[in-house]
Amino acid sequence: MSPNPPRPLCMIPGPVEMSDAVLQANSTPATAHTDPVFVEAFGQVIEKLRTVVGTADAQPFVIAGSGTLGWDQTAANLVEAGENVLVLSNGYFGEGLGDCMEAYGASVTRLRADAGQRQPLAAVAQALRAKPYKLVTVTQVDTSTGVLGDVQGVCELVREHSPDTLVVVDGVCATAAERLYFDRWGVDVVVTASQKALGSPPGISVVVASQKALRVLRARATPVPAYYVSWARWLPIMQSYEARAVKYFATPCVQAIFALNTSLTDMLADGMEPVFAAHERTAARVRAAVHAWGLATVAAAPELCANAMTAVWLPESIQAADLLPKLKARGIVAAGGILAGQAHRYFRLGHMGISATRDNGYVDTMLKAAAEALEECGHVAPAAGRSSPPRL
Repeated sequence: MSPNPPRPLCMIPGPVEMSDAVLQANSTPATAHTDPVFVEAFGQVIEKLRTVVGTADAQPFVIAGSGTLGWDQTAANLVEAGENVLVLSNGYFGEGLGDCMEAYGASVTRLRADAGQRQPLAAVAQALRAKPYKLVTVTQVDTSTGVLGDVQGVCELVREHSPDTLVVVDGVCATAAERLYFDRWGVDVVVTASQKALGSPPGISVVVASQKALRVLRARATPVPAYYVSWARWLPIMQSYEARAVKYFATPCVQAIFALNTSLTDMLADGMEPVFAAHERTAARVRAAVHAWGLATVAAAPELCANAMTAVWLPESIQAADLLPKLKARGIVAAGGILAGQAHRYFRLGHMGISATRDNGYVDTMLKAAAEALEECGHVAPAAGRSSPPRL
């Protein structure tokens, strides 16, 4: 693809730019969900998702819907009314996940962090010791702030202080960009979606559940209070398609699954380690540019910065509504803030999927446009920040 296509580049924290092959897979003719070609593609997607998250035997659920549907899947299947859930909230999406848990009757304790921060592990340990929790949820990247959650650290604390608690990771803006080793770390559920670092169109809710989580499901004392998201209905479907046989509950999103399979095939050609490394290099370059502009990331320290996206505080004299149209005029669609009361104070850039893993010039174009748009808004960067930093 051309580094400067005749349309704006979508450089928000998802949906992301997609490869030509993925776009072509998404535009195939109408195909029956019983077609052997689709059955094979669906089976491959289920298998490849295990590789992406690093598990040998956890169960993927691949269902038509948004990433948010994964919250409902998790709450409906694993929480019974009155059970305790600890939500580690680093922003807008952590709060939303807590709201979803409460909608299914959970007794939610929120451990909040200030904007740009995450919870100290000592505070998490103290909360885990205070009372038994059915689940603890951690947002690996809160898209509202670009803060990276410490999934590995939380898993270690749960093993030490509350080994029966299930660890639920909201990986919607993280999976396939941030390092996650499901089996090695002891994760029980990953919630994600197709349109971010998985590199395909919106429309697929992906949840991966450990065998421990499925045992918790089977041990419920009360029925699952949902129909469409009931894993008891979807598990036979997933098992059937993985065995390359058709089974029906609800119509799968055929073209979206073709597209996701194409993206996963490309992503896994050399394994996940090069994919993680490419996102880390790209994110380091974006952060270097931000600092060269004389600005700061919303994430308050290097270890808190996500590799999938970057949220940037604006100078007091500039609001997001001033900057974003100037970026679009230069061929870049970026995102404003979404934190209540602070949305106007920052903007967000996505750099995941092929924008991070391929040498297509998308990040070059984005950084150049951002520097120019800031200057047009009246921001004077330090002299060294007037050109993009070199590739890392």
